[in-house]
Amino acid sequence: MRRISTLFAALLLLAATLPGVAHAAALSTRTHLFYYPWYGNSGGAYRHWDQGGHTPPADIGANFYPALGPYDSGDFAGAVEQHMRWIEQSGAGVIVYSWWGQGSYEDGLAAGVLEAAARHGIGVAWHLEPYSGRTASSTVADIGYLTSRYGASPAFYREGGRGAFYVFESLRITDWTALDQVRSSAIVLAQTTDTSKVAHFGGMYTYDAIAGATAPGWREASAYCDANGLVWAPSVGPGYNDDRAVPGNTTPTLGRDNGATYDREWQNALSSNADWVSVTSFNEWHEGSIIEPARSSPPSSAYETFSGAYGTSGAASETAYLDRTRYWAAQLGGPPPASVNLAQGKAVSASGSQGGFPPGNTVDGNASSYWESTNNAFPQTLTVDLGPAATAGRLVLKLPPAWGRRTQTIAVNDGAPAGYVFDPATGNSVTLTIPAQRYLKLTFTGNTGWPAGQLSEVEAYAS
Repeated sequence: MRRISTLFAALLLLAATLPGVAHAAALSTRTHLFYYPWYGNSGGAYRHWDQGGHTPPADIGANFYPALGPYDSGDFAGAVEQHMRWIEQSGAGVIVYSWWGQGSYEDGLAAGVLEAAARHGIGVAWHLEPYSGRTASSTVADIGYLTSRYGASPAFYREGGRGAFYVFESLRITDWTALDQVRSSAIVLAQTTDTSKVAHFGGMYTYDAIAGATAPGWREASAYCDANGLVWAPSVGPGYNDDRAVPGNTTPTLGRDNGATYDREWQNALSSNADWVSVTSFNEWHEGSIIEPARSSPPSSAYETFSGAYGTSGAASETAYLDRTRYWAAQLGGPPPASVNLAQGKAVSASGSQGGFPPGNTVDGNASSYWESTNNAFPQTLTVDLGPAATAGRLVLKLPPAWGRRTQTIAVNDGAPAGYVFDPATGNSVTLTIPAQRYLKLTFTGNTGWPAGQLSEVEAYAS
């Protein structure tokens, strides 16, 4: 997987701290913050802040008290605008928007948040929550809805041309076959480290801020994602405490330890070769996992503060976790994840093909389907256009897993032809390093298994 160079990381961090340098220039699109737009404060009627039987504004369902007080998530010019400034300060380039279905309260606020995010160069991915009646098919419909309704916004986050969708509590549903319908347009992440539960998904994340302290199964999940072209996006958090929001709960508390907990979780994520790091959370106040500034002088002693974090105190401590996120985001960096297949769903053409075996089969994410050129008519070409924003430096060519061993003679981008051995013992795949470029042209001049060019998948990666 891609690892950012130490020099680049240092320059990124320096740019983020120089006076007069816009934070947007240093935003990391590989750092994603879970963002909650479910709060309300309109005409004295509070939404979510009263969780656990509390009576805002002085008494709220959280163990920390917001620097903004119990704000309204629809206050786009006030609270939301300030959120985007703080997210810029954190160095994170993407928020993951908590979304509860078509027509929900959160859906009604999405356009306003996207507008604010766009003004600050921040991307918006989607956290698909477990609303009543959610199914695999409804999730596919939701992805289509979100892409159609909000996809024109410059803030709609895409990686390699595909939107990003995190599915919370994905294990509630056992059959996700329907996701195959959106593989070419969406990267859909399952919330799990169980590699047997991610068929049809495009990646994995964990969400749990408590588990991030010990990172159970992270290395195995990362290795699986790397081997299968999936995105690995482990979740890190600064701590966890939901005592005031859920009175009488039995959930463990994870102390912040003056920032040491957050640092440990980030180190776990980076050592697991994360493609993206998802931060739990920017503003889930009920669970005390926030990096959004908490008031250093709350209304009462019932609330904790960030005092002591990274050696800060008083007002300086309020933004301590934003600043530390900027540090870690710089270590992670901003280039696209190396495990994203840039060719999937892209435009592809061929000089010829047999009926039922079109060139589109090579970019559909299905290893069992394949393209076959016109028989007995070499040379034959297959060309994939990765699009103007993508270039590939690593190419993986595959044949169906059940096929036997064969050698095909292929020239890549008009280079010298070479014989490439596709062997079931090595997964019937061939990996090539190529000069970074947008177009992939494969010219076939021989095949020991059949008198035609054949491929099941063309996968392209940044490195």
